[in-house]
Amino acid sequence: MPTRNQYGAGERQVHVLEILGNAIVGGMENYVRNLIQQIPPDQFRVTCLCPYESAFTAILREIGCDVFIAPMADDPPWRSIQAAVELIRHQGIDLVHAHLPNAHVLAGLAGCLTRTPVVATVHGMTITTQELGISRTTGTSLVVVCQAAYTQALAMGVPPERLTLIPNGVDTRTFVPDRSGDAFREAIGVPLDAPLVGFVGRLAPEKGPDHFVRAAERVHSRQPDVHFAVVGTGDMEDEVDALIKQLRLEDCVHLAGLWTNTWEVYPAFDILAQSSRAEGMPYVLLEAMACGCPVVAIAVGGVPEIVEVGTTGVLAGPGDWAGVGNAVLELLVRPQRLKQMGQAGRQRVEAHFDLSESVERMSELFRRLVNVEARHRTVWRSPWPAKVAAR
Repeated sequence: MPTRNQYGAGERQVHVLEILGNAIVGGMENYVRNLIQQIPPDQFRVTCLCPYESAFTAILREIGCDVFIAPMADDPPWRSIQAAVELIRHQGIDLVHAHLPNAHVLAGLAGCLTRTPVVATVHGMTITTQELGISRTTGTSLVVVCQAAYTQALAMGVPPERLTLIPNGVDTRTFVPDRSGDAFREAIGVPLDAPLVGFVGRLAPEKGPDHFVRAAERVHSRQPDVHFAVVGTGDMEDEVDALIKQLRLEDCVHLAGLWTNTWEVYPAFDILAQSSRAEGMPYVLLEAMACGCPVVAIAVGGVPEIVEVGTTGVLAGPGDWAGVGNAVLELLVRPQRLKQMGQAGRQRVEAHFDLSESVERMSELFRRLVNVEARHRTVWRSPWPAKVAAR
């Protein structure tokens, strides 16, 4: 794999346009921010196109990116297509990198009109027919973050030369095991010596915060001294709050709100419980393991590729919130095993999910697409016959 010095001193800087279909503080946005902060600045320059102004666009500007705004829809308006095309032309963009289907379709159309190579990262556990259709029609390449999505894409007919598997990575210098979680516990009112099980994520149906609360009820009914923290915000916040009250868990389940400095949150947990209905390669699990926090998770998407069962954590079946609760109960009474799992989780992240490795592979892909595909850009061959016989 090429290193920075192997590209040669005369290799010109590549200008990448990141087109984001959303601009909240979430997993996809963290992916883009990590990539921008870690990609070699002497090799790559990054500009961003987002659908609206937000706290996240302010973060992008703080880390040195030029940020432009254009509305994005699954069926993009002409003014958005025109904006993307003129941005590519006037900014001297060499490569477009898209995230989410609405950004992918805009990137694909603009790439075709300007003959600029386009790659889209699919952050979920599956390739949707929409993503597949965009790629087939406009000739974009795809990056997936988990094996489940990779094999599905091949089965759906994505050419191997247009498909790359690059798992997510975490910054192992920021997320470390030796931080104190006392400040977080004090902020939410949890005693320093009380068992604490945490959930970190967007409060949305796919993340299953309601599953976490129901698992908490199961644990609480058997071990009342355990506390639970729900870290994050989202559309389900009122629903989660109502469920906590309905189950009479107000004294032990704490809605902590949004914490952007999650490296100070994970060390407060005895266990990180992930209760998602759908996932790709979740950063929450990688970050928790990097902080030496044992995990209990539901086996969806790329989760089984992260957790080494019985060594770094425990997995329950899809939708099995009761299994999550049972696993938490079994582990909380085995502190030595929890400690061993935390250490093993850190080692696994260092060995397989370090951010520097992910960024290096993405950098190599960007360089290859610019050097090769820009000269030989083609769309997929249509599956329909060229001629239909007259009847």
